[in-house]
Amino acid sequence: MDLSPSAAEAALRADVRGWLHEHLPGEYGQGLPPRFEDLADEVAFGREWQSKLASGRWVGVPWPEEYGGRGAGPVEHFIVTEELARARAPELVGRIGINLVGPTLLAHGTPEQKEQWLPRILPAEHLWCQLFSEPGAGSDLAAVATRAVRTTTAEGAEAWVLDGQKVWTSYAQFADWGLCLARTNPDVAKQHGITTLAVDMRAPGVEVRPLRQITDETEFNEVFFDAVVVPDTHRIGPVDEGWQVANSTLTHERGINPRQLVIHVQLVEELLRLALASGAFDDDRLRPRLAQAAVEVRLFQLHNWRTLSRLAKGQAPGPEGSALKLYWSEMSKRLHDTVMAVLGPAAPLWHGASENPGDGTWQRSWLYYQASSIWAGTNEIQRNILSERVLGMPREPKRAS
Repeated sequence: MDLSPSAAEAALRADVRGWLHEHLPGEYGQGLPPRFEDLADEVAFGREWQSKLASGRWVGVPWPEEYGGRGAGPVEHFIVTEELARARAPELVGRIGINLVGPTLLAHGTPEQKEQWLPRILPAEHLWCQLFSEPGAGSDLAAVATRAVRTTTAEGAEAWVLDGQKVWTSYAQFADWGLCLARTNPDVAKQHGITTLAVDMRAPGVEVRPLRQITDETEFNEVFFDAVVVPDTHRIGPVDEGWQVANSTLTHERGINPRQLVIHVQLVEELLRLALASGAFDDDRLRPRLAQAAVEVRLFQLHNWRTLSRLAKGQAPGPEGSALKLYWSEMSKRLHDTVMAVLGPAAPLWHGASENPGDGTWQRSWLYYQASSIWAGTNEIQRNILSERVLGMPREPKRAS
């Protein structure tokens, strides 16, 4: 494999670096970014930053040009995302719309739906959330119980009445729209009775309740639907075929992840500096764990490049993307456990001076990445996908009712 960049790829990397050098907010790029005291302030800042990025066409790089993208390929998308992460640029507040909803609309949306929603996603004029998971279904999306029943409005238009509950919905309290899976046919096999709907998050009957996480933040939410009317024009894909739509969304969610790659390269570099300063390399119990962390991040990089090569050849990411998500999420938890061991007595601390390893930066990161084996489908689900769809092993037998 030739990993050397082409002239065009090298020029793109130089362009995005130059743009970031000129436009990156001053407090970023100088170490870990600042933490906002209020999530609403962070989201407002994120909208402004994403709009600025979109004006330079550094958001949605593979999207068609008519919707604000560059019409570029997966390698170019990887390069831009990698440079944004390397510069420690602010997180894209509309990343669900950019990375999941946009590709889903491009694949399954009508021309009218694309025209209505796509141009507003990249500049963060509209934020989207993902209304998939439910308390009684978890990662088993085929078991969703939220119901959508056909109706006709007073004006004679076809519509759906939505009732149910979703959970673990990131940034739902700020979202303008939600991509929702709802059961529309309870009398068929569970994968065949689901429909995908775009829900106006300001519509009557939508209630959002924030959930406080172990990081003391509230980006997760519960969402309740009480007789929410959704026009049939907001249905994405055919009736009862939302399972296929959802799987195309999840393929993007579990594919290559250049941002997490760069974040973990930075984390392992900071870990090794911390280990040198604390003398952890002299500890026979810690030295192998530090080496393992460095090697595993390198393997994560190679896994990303392998998947990127597949995409560059025009091949779909496929269920093999589950292997990458499974690998990096467990790698991250091992790396953070090693960090806590190196911190030693400072590990349980949260507050302190910025140069203090117990200032809360590492502790917050450890808490945050405990969820990495749950989000985007639990690792148990990923193992099922790999065993059944990649290795061709027999499906797990169903329990007798």
